[in-house]
Amino acid sequence: MQISEHMLRSFTITALAYVFLLPLVSCSSHGEIISNHTSIKENLHKTSPQMTSYIAVHGLILWVSMGFLMPVGILAIRMANKEEAGRRVKVLFYLHAIFQTLAVLLVTVGAVMSIKNFENSFNNHHQRLGLALYVAIWMQALIGIFRPPRGNKRRSTWYLTHWILGTVISMVGIINIYTGLEAYHKKTSKSTGIWTILFTAQISFIALFYLFQDKWEHIQKQGSHPTLPSAQENVIVVTQRVNQKVMLPQPCAKRNALNNLFD
Repeated sequence: MQISEHMLRSFTITALAYVFLLPLVSCSSHGEIISNHTSIKENLHKTSPQMTSYIAVHGLILWVSMGFLMPVGILAIRMANKEEAGRRVKVLFYLHAIFQTLAVLLVTVGAVMSIKNFENSFNNHHQRLGLALYVAIWMQALIGIFRPPRGNKRRSTWYLTHWILGTVISMVGIINIYTGLEAYHKKTSKSTGIWTILFTAQISFIALFYLFQDKWEHIQKQGSHPTLPSAQENVIVVTQRVNQKVMLPQPCAKRNALNNLFD
């Protein structure tokens, strides 16, 4: 009797455990199946040659626009601000406008490619920065188009806003290219070391050129001796001084002239 009760109790416990644990085991197995299916799908997505080519083209477009055209356009307008009014200023200004316009158009093409071909869940820094940059770039373009004329009271505020926003966009765009290279490596498992080195070298060159172009004229003057006036120039200066002394009336002459007037 005791054995039968013990067997019944064991059977009951086993049955209850089976009833309660079976759904959990089933859910876990189902979750593992879904997870494995997702992992397999992601791996297939990674190794897709077409997707790899899309990502490469997207990165190249953003490299050219944000990593080259936009910094060079900023450099052009910086050089124009140092020049006096003339043809050179106009050329540099139009280069700035052309480079920035091309950069905006290429960024738009890259954004369309991203929306059309990629999974934009915005769960990483690259996609979030890219969205913010796309909005800011178009804002900057509109600010540049609708600029107030020189002499207007709003010109100073416009210039400060345009300059700060452009600088921030360029810097964040460069940072986002680095995050894009990292995302490309994670997505395709391909090495991006050589591309990172090339991009760093290019940006370093542009930054050094930007820093030294302000001081280049001053650096050139440091190696030259100050020019001394020639002998002919000295003669002219002395002659002018003598003529000035001759033309100035002497005090005695002034006094005699006044006496003659009163006489």
